[in-house]
Amino acid sequence: MKVTLLIVLVLFSFLLGSSALRGESNGKALGVRSTDIPVLLYHRFGPIPADPMTVTTAAFESQLKYLSDNGYVIITLRQLVDYHLGNRPAPPVKSLVLTVDDGHKSVYTDMFPLLKKNQVPATLFIYPSAVSNATYAMTWGQLREMKETGLIDLQSHTFWHPNFRKEKERLKSSEYEHLVEMQLKKSKQKLERELGTLVDMLAWPFGIYNDDLMDKAAEAGYVAAFTMERRHACITENVRSLPRYLMTHSDKGAFERILVSGNRR
Repeated sequence: MKVTLLIVLVLFSFLLGSSALRGESNGKALGVRSTDIPVLLYHRFGPIPADPMTVTTAAFESQLKYLSDNGYVIITLRQLVDYHLGNRPAPPVKSLVLTVDDGHKSVYTDMFPLLKKNQVPATLFIYPSAVSNATYAMTWGQLREMKETGLIDLQSHTFWHPNFRKEKERLKSSEYEHLVEMQLKKSKQKLERELGTLVDMLAWPFGIYNDDLMDKAAEAGYVAAFTMERRHACITENVRSLPRYLMTHSDKGAFERILVSGNRR
């Protein structure tokens, strides 16, 4: 009897351990927990992939359909940040977040109609120097229209999208310090003044960040910041360097794999 009981316990432990190693809790795959949230990052849209950073409008529409058909919950970035700050419970299982960087006009013409049609929220990280100035960028009026739907949150991508690594090599120390402070504060101030919204989240240009930049972001009033690293955001991450998946045309066949397995390509 004791031998039989021992065998049963050993088999149970083995099965339990195997399941844990496979990460099969709540349908998640290898190493991805139900509280790990994929944050997707888009830039541009259009009928054809004009460059690697362009996701076709048809592909994005099919991604939204896949999410709806498979029980995913698109939450706001604010919900994710509040969870990381300990201000709300963990998001529902199969949650994810949509973000967009830069402020390309195709976000208004191609993405926005689909977000409205499906009542899906997204966060746009904008660098204000281009708004209503660059031919490729949205206008302040378009950004206000998007904000008024309640679906779109508008946050900072610095003032003109500098490469902080190159600027640090090029500038004197005092000049670099001034540049960083200006990029962080001027963007926040301009967006808040033009859009009447709270700007306290930041997307690092080119995904470049370090401890010093994170400290400066905190001093400038940013409670969270985001980079570009292909893994799910988990609760143990530093809230000022949360990862996002850069979505490109080449991800056309990898969408499901990213969501399920935490693709780290």
